[in-house]
Amino acid sequence: MIGCVIAMDSEAEILLDQMEIEDIRTVYGKTVHIGKAFGKKIVLVVSAEGKVNAAAGACAAIAAGADVVLNFGVAGGLKAENTEVGEVYLIEKALQYDFDLKQLSGKEVGTLPGEEENFLPLCVPPLPYPRRALGTGDRFDDSPADHALLLRLGCDVRDMEGGAIAEVCKYAGVPCVSVKAISDVYGSGSTTEQFRKNCKRALLELSAHLKEILDSLE
Repeated sequence: MIGCVIAMDSEAEILLDQMEIEDIRTVYGKTVHIGKAFGKKIVLVVSAEGKVNAAAGACAAIAAGADVVLNFGVAGGLKAENTEVGEVYLIEKALQYDFDLKQLSGKEVGTLPGEEENFLPLCVPPLPYPRRALGTGDRFDDSPADHALLLRLGCDVRDMEGGAIAEVCKYAGVPCVSVKAISDVYGSGSTTEQFRKNCKRALLELSAHLKEILDSLE
């Protein structure tokens, strides 16, 4: 069964609108929809924004029977040269840029306990989308310091959930796939205003690819 962990209702609606719902339950405080879409058995969890919510959502999806976890939704681009509003990207690796034990461990920002590398690799199905690296943190901002850190770490895209979902999936031994559509790009004006203006456009673009994405997870 495919477990879809989605932060916002507006993101989840593009799949919920296609689902035949068979059951709705609450797991770890999260609403879980179970049903079918595009011929696939789906468990969809709307987690709410942020890393802790996303981790709880991933746990709920796995507890409900998911054997692969898909995180899709909108995200912010960090450079106009390699991210464009409305474009869809396949995330090949993710880190948490606000996780920092460097003073204690000497390891690079984002390196989780027990890990040697700060990026966690994600499952990369055969989809024809450009691949990008994701930075996840519990902040939505236009901070120059955050932007510089993300670029230094080698990130192309940022969100508030994907890296935490990847962490849960790694420890649970469940494949994790992440597909993001860009709603805003740093340096092109307020990311908040871009997000409000472009979110619907990005989700429409993503919705056109949902069947292809789900088919790739067989």
